[in-house]
Amino acid sequence: MDFKSAKELLVLCQQEQCLISEIMRRRECILGETTRDMVDHRMARALEIMRNSATQPLKNPTKSMGGLIGGEAKKLSAHAAKGKAICGDVLVKAMTYAVAVLEVNASMGLIVAAPTAGSAGVVPGLLLALQDCYKISDARLIDALFNAGAIGYLAMRNATVAGAVGGCQAEIGVAAAMAASATVELMGGTPEQSLDAGSTVLMNMLGLVCDPVGGLVEYPCQNRNAAGVANALIAAELSLSGVHQLIPFDEMLATMYAVGRRIPIELRETALGGCAVTPSACEICGRCS
Repeated sequence: MDFKSAKELLVLCQQEQCLISEIMRRRECILGETTRDMVDHRMARALEIMRNSATQPLKNPTKSMGGLIGGEAKKLSAHAAKGKAICGDVLVKAMTYAVAVLEVNASMGLIVAAPTAGSAGVVPGLLLALQDCYKISDARLIDALFNAGAIGYLAMRNATVAGAVGGCQAEIGVAAAMAASATVELMGGTPEQSLDAGSTVLMNMLGLVCDPVGGLVEYPCQNRNAAGVANALIAAELSLSGVHQLIPFDEMLATMYAVGRRIPIELRETALGGCAVTPSACEICGRCS
């Protein structure tokens, strides 16, 4: 079960006649020398933390440590409650949950890095929104998280999830690929369609730079988590509709990594370029310091 590539993962799915989530669950049991109940229990705990971080700011908005964000999730929720949202129910809920998680992270609250703290809102944002809109059980959401974990593992093993190494395409991009793949499985898609969706996300977010204002994981990170759920939803919809991705996930992951290594150092989490050096950003940081 210790697959090293998406290609090997698909072979296992075909041989065992099961979904990506089940292969990943078995892998965790074997390599962790533990039981199925134990790995499910751990994933259930991760889901609990995700849900808490996605919903807490809707009731009690908290200003971030750097003072750049706080209260955005409640604003989105109130906007939707007034019937003014122009996005569909799934997307507006996913955006709301995603920015909420970043608010919790930036105020030193408890989150699940998925795969990083700066991209922690994408996976729970989309999956919890789907649960709300489609009345999906926690058990099925846990399956989806195992699927997402498989994608995150492949990215960690064969590329990077660090903004300092590969830019924001490696953080938000991989988070969105995880969410897209998990969404496809959750909504009845095949392992091939899950990986197609992950590949499409990486393609769509290729080259995204990491340029945190003031060097803080707050802005534009929070907005990009919202953009990440939108990208994941688009990729999942394309894949579920039968639109095939021409470039396999392994190749797109390698491409993302190669592009990331070529992004100038100023645009890889150093706060020396991009949004971080705009006049407004510099003024805000001066005011916050």
